[in-house]
Amino acid sequence: MAISAEPNSAPPGAGPSRQGKTELLAQLTRGVLALTTSAAWRNWLATSRRFHRYSFQNQVLILSQRPDATWVAGYRAWLQLGRQVRPGERAIRILAPCLAPPGRDASEEQIRRAVVAFRVARVFDLSQTDGVDIPQPVHTLREEAPGGALARLAERGVELGFEVQFTSLWGSRNGDCSHSLGRIRVREGLPPAHKLKTLAHELGHALLHGPDFQGSRALAELEAESVAYLACQEFGVDSSSYSFGYVASWAGGGPEAARLISATGGRILRGRAGLLQAPGAGLAPPETATPN
Repeated sequence: MAISAEPNSAPPGAGPSRQGKTELLAQLTRGVLALTTSAAWRNWLATSRRFHRYSFQNQVLILSQRPDATWVAGYRAWLQLGRQVRPGERAIRILAPCLAPPGRDASEEQIRRAVVAFRVARVFDLSQTDGVDIPQPVHTLREEAPGGALARLAERGVELGFEVQFTSLWGSRNGDCSHSLGRIRVREGLPPAHKLKTLAHELGHALLHGPDFQGSRALAELEAESVAYLACQEFGVDSSSYSFGYVASWAGGGPEAARLISATGGRILRGRAGLLQAPGAGLAPPETATPN
């Protein structure tokens, strides 16, 4: 449903100085670099490479049968990862290509053309298995959110011309932002701090990634999550256990993430300022310029 938020009773604080905000960006960069040099990150990369990349059609089939699916693999693949599909679990049915035997020197294009038919394959989601914990680059924020913070951000979304909804969402996404529909959605069942961070992330998209944005999806996600990280710091919420891994996974690694944060730091700070603008202080239109 649409949210018509009540203003936070306490006036917004002045927030950190320009130097302080720059230090927050540096703190984000250091956190991402530290994470991506850790054994936990290398373990996650090694594990994630063992999961097959499914076609768009199979992604639709997976989510239509199990909307909350996250990590999907076949029965034997789960055994190799140290996990067992629980008895009685219903398999997710997808289509697997049947290939004609390629020649010894066949190119990748010739191999793709060697598909002669499709068969039904059965896979299972992580939630249908038990066993060894699977490494994760991000962790849900389980803390409480400061009183009035979520309402303050929801009202900022309304001021920017977006309908803000807290609702159930298809699949594993936590939120989304549509400029064409003028709508921001956040998954209703998230813990309070994670709900606050997700709304801040989607407001980052609203402010920085309008129809004229020419950057890549990876850059957009890095900018939006960086805005969310800085905003959460303003509210006293530490989102590092989620934001560092999210930024790194979209940027392709620590050094590349550091480079992009540095290159687009001005846009990230503008997004933070637009997000935290006091309710009723006047509208700031979404940014549509190409990235720096």
